[in-house]
Order: sequence, then structure tokens, then C-alpha cells
Amino acid sequence: MNAAETRALLSALKTALSRGQGAALATVVGVRGSAYRREGTRMLVLEGGAQVCMLSGGCLEAEVVEVALEVLRSGQPALAHYDLSEDATWGLGIGCGGSVDVRVEAVDPGDPVTAGWLAALEGGRAAALAVPLVGEGRVLVGPDGTVTGRLPDPALHAFAVQAARERLALREPRAATLGAPGGTPVFVDVNVPPPELVLYGAGHDALPLAAQARALGYAVHVVDPRPAYLTPERFPGAALHPLAPEDLAHLTPGERAHLIVMNHHLDRDRLCLAHALRSAAGYVGVLGPRSRAEDLLRALAAAGEAFTPGQLARLRSPVGLRLGAEAPEEVALSILAELMAWRRGYGGGFLSGHAGRIHDAPTHAAAPRLPAAP
Repeated sequence: MNAAETRALLSALKTALSRGQGAALATVVGVRGSAYRREGTRMLVLEGGAQVCMLSGGCLEAEVVEVALEVLRSGQPALAHYDLSEDATWGLGIGCGGSVDVRVEAVDPGDPVTAGWLAALEGGRAAALAVPLVGEGRVLVGPDGTVTGRLPDPALHAFAVQAARERLALREPRAATLGAPGGTPVFVDVNVPPPELVLYGAGHDALPLAAQARALGYAVHVVDPRPAYLTPERFPGAALHPLAPEDLAHLTPGERAHLIVMNHHLDRDRLCLAHALRSAAGYVGVLGPRSRAEDLLRALAAAGEAFTPGQLARLRSPVGLRLGAEAPEEVALSILAELMAWRRGYGGGFLSGHAGRIHDAPTHAAAPRLPAAP
């Protein structure tokens, strides 16, 4: 789920609980074949049948609401299986060609595991929730290894904790159901802070990029020394950094940050590129033709600034997917499409003609390397 969906779900849950209204959380815990959403997608169901967010394109919601209302009546969690294949005799017969497992449980804010998980979702903090799909118990694991909750079976508990820690360590962790050595399926849901997008430059073409990135759940940072350009009115919801290029040491992007150099000013771009390549960020993009990035690297080399092959391997230029983009809004779409593909390990390209499953586990595509500056 993206950040906007999570915010909507948590806001509705907070309102319901303040009114003493019961609520159930439905989570996709397994997908086989084709389906509209993936593991970790959540939907909130309130007493009376109101729902917040969706588990599919409208295929499953009515069925899941009925299950959730029964869970609220009984207080017992439920695991429901839905067959979406077109020729299903007893299934839904929707024609997606796959099947989906949904776990539904009543929300108990007084439970320490539930409270910790909801706090992590609301605060945008890293956490992993491990839930056996057979039996009882849940375990919440924080990024520092702290564990809340305990499973009755010691071996299953150890597996769940280790699986949660390994999931949190991934570059782009996703929810998944894993098989424990004894055969018990364990669903590991993951929450991580929103990815950061740092824009070096607050020009006109940065406006749609910042706005679209915010809509996709990025924490957007804009860096520019010009106060007339760097205003909350131009970049609502973004963190603004009025830094000159020589003051960029005050900005320390993390490993999950994505940096785009787009000042349209050679000197500022040169210093910003140096700062970006020295940072821990895994993705560095330069707007404009490939020759521009090569010129910037040559100028840096002439000034005595050298970068390792590992640093240069993170550099993408030209930035964005090849969509034929021209207008600033189109360029923003191209850049964010590449960012999504890169983060999730896909190479981009057309789905039409693709014979495999759309969501098959990919191999991370290697970033094109620019030649070292002479």
C-alpha cells in the first residue's frame, strides 16, 4: 500500500475507535496467478459494513465485508480464500486467472502488538509483523531487532523473528507469506519509512515532479539557494532546503533516498552532482542529455574530484524511461516511472506481449554506467 492509502485507513480507524465503533482489518496474505493487488494490501471494515481502501478492483470487497462482519461478531480471526479464475465453479468467476487469500481480524488497540504496528504505520517507522496463518500469536519486530509478542511454538517464533528481520533488511521490502520448516505458513507484513526524493533545483519543471512524487508517497525535499523559487506555495508538503551548493554538507541523504540533479545551471549542477555521488543514496539521476552528465564529470575530474566505480554505478543519465516525454508533466511521469521500476527491480518496458506473470519476482536491473572522466 502507498502512503496515501495508509493515511486514509488510519484516519478512518482512529475516528471509528474514538466513537467506540468496532473495526476489522483485512489483509491480502497470499496471491497465486494474476490478481489486482499484492500481498500486504489492506482494507478496513467498520461495523455496519462501511469499508476504507480496497483489496482489488472491486472484485472481492463485498465478500470480504461479510467475512469481516462475522469476525467482529465472533471475535475470531478468519482466513478466506477466493478463486478469481474465469471457469471457477464455486469461485467468484471474475476472470483474473488467479486466487487470493485474505486474513481478517478485529482491531484491538489495547493489544501491544496491534498498538505497536499501528504506531509504526502512523509514524512511518520501519517494522515487520509476522503472523502464522495456522494457529495463534503474532510477533512485531522493529528495525533495531526489538521483539513484541511471542508465538507458542519456540521454533516457529524463532523462524518468524528471523524472517521479519531479514525482510526489513531488504532494499525494497515487500510483504510475503513464507513457509516455516515445519510447514506452517507465516505472513510477514512490512512497513518502512516513505522513500525520499531529493530535487536539486526548484525550477518550473521541478513543480510537477514534486507534486506527482508526493501523490505516490515520497517524502520530497527540494534544494535551491533562491528564496523566490523555494516557497511552500510552489512545493506544498515538501521539505525546503535553502542551501547554496557550498553548503550542501548540511544535507545527508540516506540509502533509500533518490537524488535528481536539475538546476539547469552548470556550476550548481556540478557541485550538486558531487554531493549526490558522495552521499549514501542508491539512486542518482541527472536531468538532460547524457553529454551533460559527462561534461559535469569531466569538470569535477579537472577540479580533482574522483569517484569510485561503485559511486558511478548509481548514476543514471539521461534520467527517466524513454516515453517520448516533452512537457514538464510528462518528464516527471518518465522519471517517476523509472524510479518505481528501479526500486522494485524491474527493467521497465511494455507489458503487452509479456508471457509470464506481471508480478513475477524480478532481478534488479543494473544501472547504466557512465565512463570515468579522463
